[in-house]
Amino acid sequence: MHSVITATGSHIPSVRVPNEHFLGHDFRGADQKTIDKSNADILKQFESITTIRERRYVPDDLDTSDIAFDAARKALQSSNIDPEQLDGIIVAHNFGDVRAGSQRLDLVPSLAARVKAKLEIRNPFCPAWDLIFGCPGWLQGVIVADQMIRAGDAHRVMVIGADTLSRISDPHDRDSLIYADGAGAVVVEGRETNDGVLSRVTRSDTLEHSGMLFMGTSYNPEAFLESLFLKMEGRKLYKYALNHVAGTVKEALDRAGVHLRDVKKVLIHQANGKMDEAILDAVYDLYDAGTPSPDVMPMTISWLGNSSVATIPTLLDLLVRGELEGHAIHAGDIIVFASVGAGMHINAVVYRWV
Repeated sequence: MHSVITATGSHIPSVRVPNEHFLGHDFRGADQKTIDKSNADILKQFESITTIRERRYVPDDLDTSDIAFDAARKALQSSNIDPEQLDGIIVAHNFGDVRAGSQRLDLVPSLAARVKAKLEIRNPFCPAWDLIFGCPGWLQGVIVADQMIRAGDAHRVMVIGADTLSRISDPHDRDSLIYADGAGAVVVEGRETNDGVLSRVTRSDTLEHSGMLFMGTSYNPEAFLESLFLKMEGRKLYKYALNHVAGTVKEALDRAGVHLRDVKKVLIHQANGKMDEAILDAVYDLYDAGTPSPDVMPMTISWLGNSSVATIPTLLDLLVRGELEGHAIHAGDIIVFASVGAGMHINAVVYRWV
């Protein structure tokens, strides 16, 4: 019995926010002082490092659970799956529902319970729960679904990744330019096949690295007295990712008995364009495989930004629907999924497309 992805769906928010939107922002450093550089220069440097030109935000009338539901609805519609036949719903996120204009987190009931209710599922034996695992949360949800299926505890599980990072981003912190909103969903199903999930690896380095992504006060405390915003140690995170993600990917390939030369696509968390390229180069260096082909790693970060748990399932849905020019997935293709984020956590899955 192998776990295969039988449906995909995504919600790409309607509000487009180009870098030019931030030309009038009051950017400050950790010392709370205004950065001694023009916003035009800040944005130019930011784009050169991250490749992000614009990102997507949700409108004020939508919350994380709303876009999670929309992605789930589209996934079910794409495959005509009866939602009553789901054996579980996992929603990976980091902050719950955060209302527009407020930094308060709303986690009760769980987002998965809210999604199940919105889908109008009556089946009481379809448990719905949330998974908090940083940016690798959606991929960890797929790993959990695979474990459930292999153990015989489920046949069909919905896994959703959704976040509205725009609502927990400090407008005075230039690092917040990275963050975006979005949701993606898949249905993972058990089938008698040799395709689907071939291997999975998860690592956590909390002892020395758990403080690289954290919640902290605004760089303009006078504007936000007691609010907490997502903060990161960008340089340390970059170094950590370069040192450890490639090895985790190789471990997953080794467990699957697959060589890098057989990999058609690497779907990596869209965290930072240049960082993702450096990670892929590091994977190829481990195999002494030269320079990776441009078509190996499709990217969406330049126009969607970093939507955390939503980046990989959104990317996959766009691929499946043929909406990424120059990229496609075919039956038999070997795909590597990989992610890194708060924890610090890394995971990787080797998958043969059905």
